[in-house]
Amino acid sequence: MKITGALLVSVLLGLSPAQDKPRARDLGIPFDGTPGPLNAITDVGGVEVGVATIIRGEGALKAGAGPVRTGVTVVFPRGKESADPVFAAWFSQNGNGEMTGTTWIDEGGFMEGPVFITNTHSVGVVRDAAIAWSVKQGKTFQPWSLPVVAETWDGTLNDINGFHVKPEHVFEAIGKAAGGRVPEGNVGGGTGMICYEFKCGTGTASRRLPPPAGGYTVGVLVQANHGRRAELRIAGVPAGQQMPVPAAPRDGGLPPALDEQGSIIIVVATDAPLLPHQLERIARRATMGLARTGATSGNGSGDIFLAFSTANAGVASAPREIHVNMLSNNRISALFSATVEATEEAIINALIAAETMTGAESRRVEAISHQRLTELLKKYGR
Repeated sequence: MKITGALLVSVLLGLSPAQDKPRARDLGIPFDGTPGPLNAITDVGGVEVGVATIIRGEGALKAGAGPVRTGVTVVFPRGKESADPVFAAWFSQNGNGEMTGTTWIDEGGFMEGPVFITNTHSVGVVRDAAIAWSVKQGKTFQPWSLPVVAETWDGTLNDINGFHVKPEHVFEAIGKAAGGRVPEGNVGGGTGMICYEFKCGTGTASRRLPPPAGGYTVGVLVQANHGRRAELRIAGVPAGQQMPVPAAPRDGGLPPALDEQGSIIIVVATDAPLLPHQLERIARRATMGLARTGATSGNGSGDIFLAFSTANAGVASAPREIHVNMLSNNRISALFSATVEATEEAIINALIAAETMTGAESRRVEAISHQRLTELLKKYGR
């Protein structure tokens, strides 16, 4: 995708072109498990997702002027009309990154609002705007607000030091948050992101357990900005090794990476009745889904995962004792598997949906070739 002039594009939930992009299964990529109807985090009842995408300018980088390739993504566990906290937990696979609000999640066991994802240098403005919105809407659970805001770095394509994410973009993403299909690829916080040295971004997937296992749903949303090309594996195929980065930069392209300097944020939602200590176990399993795609979480990577459960509504506001539901640990393994499977597919969906993008300093990051990938899958019997 080549951006010309001072084009500003905001891609939001609704009838978005991003929703018409092919997904991994459309290319015949095989995955384990059974997805929900939308194969998205919104298959978990009540979950709403909104994105605001900012694409503006081209050519030489001038801090404060652009080019701009960034945005904001928001995930509401119970929808934006609800102020009811959810049980939650988080896990840091490699902590060279940021996710605010996690100390209170550790301490209290609840997440009291939505999850926001943006670029590294916009965490502050997104956090402040999130507080302003919650105060105005009367959505704060306590007199103070401790929003969860996570990030990955988009400085290869985006004027990240220009601080182009503004409060209005946060409000835009919130306003358009809805259930249903979720845009993928170059959208929201994932707009300028790169994974395995291909253009990447936002991706989602889900798994639904069979009735004997409880019939629960697990949904995953990722902002993928991680990995070296040679590491990439798709359905077990060493795709990255078969599609190496050119030996030298071409047309403003990127040289081969010597070390991983990216990150990934993974949000896992489920309607299974899990308590915080169990949700931490779920969040840890996202690591295995990430590993299935080849990542090794290098020193420069911020790989931070969060899991929440939409079950046990209303328990956070109970004045005294209250009964909560908890799935037996003897039944939790199926949810572990679902998390691994949905995480793997969400990352590949982000990769498949992304489009070639030219950004700061005319750097061009190519999308993965669907045709070449299909040929490799056939070659390896996948």
